Amino acid sequence: MQKVMNDGDSFFDLYCEEEEDPQSTACSACKDDCQHSDKDDKAFCPHAKTKVYNISCELVSLPLDTPAGEVDNYTVINCMDGEIVKMSSTNREDEQNLLQPPQSKTDLESLLEDLRLEKYYHRERLSLSKILEIDENIITDEALTCKSDIPRYFLKKLMMVNVTARKSKFTSVCESKSDDELGTMEFSFDGLLDSSNTDDMINPLDIITALFLCSDGFVQQEMALKMSMCQFSVPLLLPNCDTKQCTLMLWAMRDIVKKYRPQYLLESKGFIEERIVHSELPMISFVRLGECSLSKSQILNKLLSSSEQNHDAFVHRDMECGDSPRKISNGLTEITWYLPCGNTNMDIFVEPVAIANLHGDISSFEAQYSFLCQTSAAVFVFFDHLDPECEILTNQNHKAQIFLVGNHQSKHFSLDALKKIAMKLGLKKNNILIKTKQTNDADFVQCLRKTVSDVVENSKMKMPIEQMVNIAHELGILVDEDSPECQAGKKNADAITAEIEDMLKYKEAQLPLQGQIWKDLTCLEKEEFRLRKVGSENTEQYKSNLQEQREQLRKKQNSYDMSSAMSCFINAISSPGAERRYFLKWMRMNLDNVSRIKLSGLRKLYKEKCKDSENKEEIKEIDRQLSNSSLGTEHFFREMGQIYEASLSLPETHPSRQQLQHLPKLCAQLLLDGFPLELVDGDASNIPLRWVSDVLSQLNDSASSKNKILVVTVLGVQSTGKSTLLNTMFGVQFAVSSGRCTRGAFMLLIKVNEDMKTVLNCDFMVIIDTEGLKSPELAQLDNSHEHDNELATLVVGLSDITIINVAMENSTEMKDILQIVVHAFLRMKEVGKKPKCQFVHQNVSDVSAHEKNLRDRKLLLQQLNEMTQAAAKMERKEKNKSFTDVMEYSADTGNCYVPGLWNGNPPMAPVNAGYSEAVYELKKNIIQQLGKCQSSANNILEFREWMTSLWNAVKHENFIFSFRNSLVADAYIRLCTEFNKWEWEFKKEMYTWVTNAETRISNFGTVPANPDISDMTEFLSQLKSEAVTVLCQGEKKILDNLKEYFKQTEGHVYLVERYREEFSNSAKSLRKELERSISNQLTAAADIRRGMTELDQIKENHTKEIEKAVCALIEECRTKKAQMTDRELDKEFEKMWSQTLEKLSFSKQKTADVFTSVSHCLRANLSHKGSHACELMSTTNLRDCGLKPFKYTAERLWEKFVGWFSLKDLVKARQSLADSIIAACNNSVDEKLKRQTNYHDTYSQEILHIIDERLQTNSDVGTDIEFEVSLKQHICGSAAREFQKMNEEFIEANDPYRRLVNNKEMFRSDFQDVFHKRDQCQKKADEFTNNCLKPAVENFVNRFLSPDIIDEMLTKEQFSTRISFQYSILLDLLSKRDFKNYLDYINSYEDYVKSWILDQIVECFSDGVTIKRFVDKHLLSIINNIDGAIKEAETKKNGNLKTFVEDICKELGDKLVISQKDLRDLMVLNNADTEPFAHSLKVCLKELGHTLREEFKENDIQTKLTQLHVKPQDELFDRVIGCGKQCPFCNVPCEAGGKGHSEHFASLHRSQGFGTCRWDRTGKLAHEICTSLVNSDARFNTGFTNGYHPFKSYMEIFPHWKIVTDVSLQASDYWKYVMAKYNNDFSKEFDAKPADIPECWTKITKIQAKASLQESFSIKHS
Repeated sequence: MQKVMNDGDSFFDLYCEEEEDPQSTACSACKDDCQHSDKDDKAFCPHAKTKVYNISCELVSLPLDTPAGEVDNYTVINCMDGEIVKMSSTNREDEQNLLQPPQSKTDLESLLEDLRLEKYYHRERLSLSKILEIDENIITDEALTCKSDIPRYFLKKLMMVNVTARKSKFTSVCESKSDDELGTMEFSFDGLLDSSNTDDMINPLDIITALFLCSDGFVQQEMALKMSMCQFSVPLLLPNCDTKQCTLMLWAMRDIVKKYRPQYLLESKGFIEERIVHSELPMISFVRLGECSLSKSQILNKLLSSSEQNHDAFVHRDMECGDSPRKISNGLTEITWYLPCGNTNMDIFVEPVAIANLHGDISSFEAQYSFLCQTSAAVFVFFDHLDPECEILTNQNHKAQIFLVGNHQSKHFSLDALKKIAMKLGLKKNNILIKTKQTNDADFVQCLRKTVSDVVENSKMKMPIEQMVNIAHELGILVDEDSPECQAGKKNADAITAEIEDMLKYKEAQLPLQGQIWKDLTCLEKEEFRLRKVGSENTEQYKSNLQEQREQLRKKQNSYDMSSAMSCFINAISSPGAERRYFLKWMRMNLDNVSRIKLSGLRKLYKEKCKDSENKEEIKEIDRQLSNSSLGTEHFFREMGQIYEASLSLPETHPSRQQLQHLPKLCAQLLLDGFPLELVDGDASNIPLRWVSDVLSQLNDSASSKNKILVVTVLGVQSTGKSTLLNTMFGVQFAVSSGRCTRGAFMLLIKVNEDMKTVLNCDFMVIIDTEGLKSPELAQLDNSHEHDNELATLVVGLSDITIINVAMENSTEMKDILQIVVHAFLRMKEVGKKPKCQFVHQNVSDVSAHEKNLRDRKLLLQQLNEMTQAAAKMERKEKNKSFTDVMEYSADTGNCYVPGLWNGNPPMAPVNAGYSEAVYELKKNIIQQLGKCQSSANNILEFREWMTSLWNAVKHENFIFSFRNSLVADAYIRLCTEFNKWEWEFKKEMYTWVTNAETRISNFGTVPANPDISDMTEFLSQLKSEAVTVLCQGEKKILDNLKEYFKQTEGHVYLVERYREEFSNSAKSLRKELERSISNQLTAAADIRRGMTELDQIKENHTKEIEKAVCALIEECRTKKAQMTDRELDKEFEKMWSQTLEKLSFSKQKTADVFTSVSHCLRANLSHKGSHACELMSTTNLRDCGLKPFKYTAERLWEKFVGWFSLKDLVKARQSLADSIIAACNNSVDEKLKRQTNYHDTYSQEILHIIDERLQTNSDVGTDIEFEVSLKQHICGSAAREFQKMNEEFIEANDPYRRLVNNKEMFRSDFQDVFHKRDQCQKKADEFTNNCLKPAVENFVNRFLSPDIIDEMLTKEQFSTRISFQYSILLDLLSKRDFKNYLDYINSYEDYVKSWILDQIVECFSDGVTIKRFVDKHLLSIINNIDGAIKEAETKKNGNLKTFVEDICKELGDKLVISQKDLRDLMVLNNADTEPFAHSLKVCLKELGHTLREEFKENDIQTKLTQLHVKPQDELFDRVIGCGKQCPFCNVPCEAGGKGHSEHFASLHRSQGFGTCRWDRTGKLAHEICTSLVNSDARFNTGFTNGYHPFKSYMEIFPHWKIVTDVSLQASDYWKYVMAKYNNDFSKEFDAKPADIPECWTKITKIQAKASLQESFSIKHS
């Protein structure tokens, strides 16, 4: 039988017996009933011949012995913990299969299966990237429940340097259950003295051995390093019990670096720091021969520990699971070191010593024993019994002294045997240590310690581990460094580092590009942004000169040939994976070794020179060398980056450039392999942006779709353990140059396991380590605080959570750090980024720290608040009063207390377990916080964008007002796009509502009207109430949409959170504006309708009189009983007509005094402006205004020159404003005139509202009351003249007498038809269709075509947002390359935009297909409605035609405005029957649809646009023009979304000359750009403020404008190109001399200009 066991299955009893009867039978041996299973009825006898197997979770075959003479049928039962798990039967036929010999497995294979490590042993080795993955175990603390959990648990603890890592005891489920049962069962003494079963537990040494066997070289090295930090012994010789070979773990120990102070350095207080494999130390080995009652490992632990503090360097039998049988670790030789600290009262050994410990009997491990004998200064052999004939002790070629250590209390101890062996070995008394009954452990250890001390002090046998390789080879011992990849990596690294003699000279010769050239480039870059040294020089010319200098430095870099070291380096990192990783590790170790030696010498020299105060210059030079003598792999990568960046300045086809294109991909692959990337160059304090950006781009390509990242960074004072904190937390090792702290910032990728991706919503975690703030090396520099601010801003901006390390006692220093940190967080809040922070207080170990530090936490918060106020004042964001205004922070949960790193005094102190546990809790907290992030993780490209924009912004002095980021821009554009959709939907809905409301007002008092309300005032009040309700619903809908929008986790909506209030205000503002407009429209429509009611009544009375007269004439003619001809009837009709008109009284309709009405409106508007405004208005009659074009004069201003703005410029600016307002008002007047209705005062009020709004918007022009009054009088006078004509035309068109005369022929025709009793059905149907329905349907279609056209245009990208519109219009200008277009765009922006929009509409609808679709849709809709109304009227079966038509009109009352006068005329003298009329009407209706389609088709789009009620071009213009504000310096329009924004901005500013500015002294056109000037020391005067103002302080004058710096130095190339191309043309047009164009502007191409547009407006390249 075969069965696969579970991991938890530990012990099985297998019973086999003859099956005779399935019932219960008596056993002959015991005569008792057989035992019954709870799960089966079959019986089994415990006395049957049975074999019991103790098996693990593996596939087994079990041989079963058949009792002699018994039957051949068997039952096999599997039992576990007393419970039958499975039972099966077999017979003789199956015997051959059942009794196969077992497939035996070795101890190693069995153990690896138990630990689930077999795949790593047989296939790919366990890698660091696998171990360091972020998985679900990070945030869980579940106890070990099975063997397979042990490796994960051990590695998890070890990577966090937790000294409890070797505690590997697990509790099975069954044990947990039994423990629970004990609590509920009666206490029993049975089994109280039974020993617990340790066979099932795994010895820690087996775990360590298994993991080393299954790991690659880098994991082995990391494990050895962490074990050494825990003061665990590490493997020296690793056995493989399957191959019977062992391996010297030289590579694994290579990364262990130790510091110590031997006795000879006590006075000088010097220390030694070196790799332990290089250290020439005496090695003392401890071995065992045969069985030994003394615990060798335990004695060694006591030997190395002080009496005050015991630490287990070696695993021993009294440790947890230490007494479990060793299965694979016999033969393991471990090593540890005792290193003195230089304090004779504390040091156990005053000189350093290595202690080796061989586990197992040396008679079984002769190779290991021989190795130790030839490499050790002394070998201590522990024994209980010695065989005089034992050859292993006597046959060895001993280089080491042999010491015999025995236990006299052992029953096997033989003094005679000891004497014989001692004689053979020639041992002295001092070489034999015997523990007698009288000697306690402490005395024995003290004796052993003295013996070891004597050996150490007197021995000349000192062999570094590195030199033990030859001995290992001689003995057939493998060496881990012998692998081909390791040797190849070593060879490549040695080839580079072997040439290093003088560090500084080597860097200058082999790494020249990152030296002074790179530092000069850094200074140039920052100066290009800050313009601190521009002085009186022209800003743009100065920037141009800086760019030329930059190009020259790049040329200088390209003039260097690639050094031999860099060629070797690039070739080496291009090698296959394992070889490349070995190479980089060898490079790091070699460079650290060289740096360590160099720094050690410099420190010694520095110390000597400092003794004499006269050596100041020499001390200064040594100090400089100390700062520059560091050399690590980061310097080679830095050089690689500079080589790559320099190559980008070469033409794209240049061979050198093409050959280096693969470098970013190499570095990206290294990032994926777990190597760190230098983000910030710590020496130059700069980021090589192009290099890092391209590396990240390649990383994104390599990661493919799995590219989401979350970022954790650390900030704090130098040398406070930030790197150690990150290394402990994540098990990583950042590249830190030997001899000093981290410089700059490094990023490292850690993969997120699949099970955690759903929790964290990311694929990688990025860890960023930074140099310390307040660095003593930088403190002497003037800009050290600026450097710290830059670094803090960058890393906080990049991070999702920032760890603030505040391990300091100095309150002044504490405040400095907090100020830097608060500055960074404040800046992030203002640009839309919301990182979380966690304060870490180090060296706080008290368990009550959290409670005791409540007061300290409150004090910290108070200091944070103070720092926030100070930072807010500096950043000009005073609204932030407390730290919690800047970010979410809780004093209780935002602080973590971490005890000290070491548990004791280094170098022999292990890492404090409390430190590891506290850091682990911090890690869990951070992971949980990241999992709760509402915003989505950035992808790698978004991280790259943040890095670029943040660094470009920190190069400016004013970060907040210099920050630009395409992710923020994208998020803002998306928000604007969505808001514009909601806004248009709202406006469209209100337009439809108003259209219907106006229809209802027009129909009021007529047949289709609502019969429930008869009073117009009441009806108007009801409509206004309805309007308010609908408006509030629309506003709420927008606000709800806005609320839901910001709940999203995708799309980076959190970046634009600060704009939420502005868009909310825009929605409210829109509702108020619509409410005002709709109220005016309804009021005007109602008042006009009231006026029409009186006229309609007069017309109706006249019509009735005529109809009465006609009817009387018909009767009279019929009584003559003679057939009358049409001529005779005409004669009678003319006679009747003349007589009737003479009887009717026609009162002449009076025209309104529109001028007086408009004047009243104007006076009311100016009433709150003061008495002076009323006086100015009284001086001029409104009838005399608006007769001539408006011309603003400067009679009240005195001639003066004010910087760039002269009096002439001010006059021109105000004239331009006036022209713009006049054009807008004229447009409004034209709209009213086209309606052909009567005048209403709301028309004048609307015009005045337009003027007030425009004046308010352009308040920065500095208008006065004289300008305002004169402008309003001009516009109102002109409008009143037009409105007067409009009133006169309306009166004339609606004159009752005229109307009656016009209908004369209709009365004549009807008279003849009635007299001759002709059928009028067809005729009346035609009249009803053509006179009533057709105009109404045309009007209906025209009313609803506008929203359709607007909807269609809004699908175009250029109309989605104001930013997109600006990009499109500028791109169009560039493609046309016409100076006049540019001039019109600049001088008459609004007119040009309107014209451009109209052209876009015409172009879009010129084919007629789309407009036809819209027309057909509305025609079909309304004709179906009319047809439905006819059918509904037919169902009422009214024989009266008048009633039938009225029923039709009632059904259509809220859709069509049917002319009442035409309807009344239709009803006069009709004799048509309902049914034939309805039939004829349906026929006419079909013809109407066809006719209207043809008529609409014949009109081109421009004609159609003139017929529409709402002009699409005007609505689109209002949408894209926004607030209408323009930059006060260059007149570029504001692009901010909504109209409720308080901050104006533009993506791309232009030269001042486009704002018609010129230099006051030279008269030359100003070519400088706002975005450069606001960063310079230049000054300006607006002409309406006193004196000059620094451009840097422009917000004091223009507080609502935010002039953001260019995205890059090339972003403004568009306008530079235009300025250079049309310089002479613009200068002539603006009456100025040509501008002094920098030479580099003339080199800008059209392609570069287009690229700058795309960059400025964040448009993806196409």
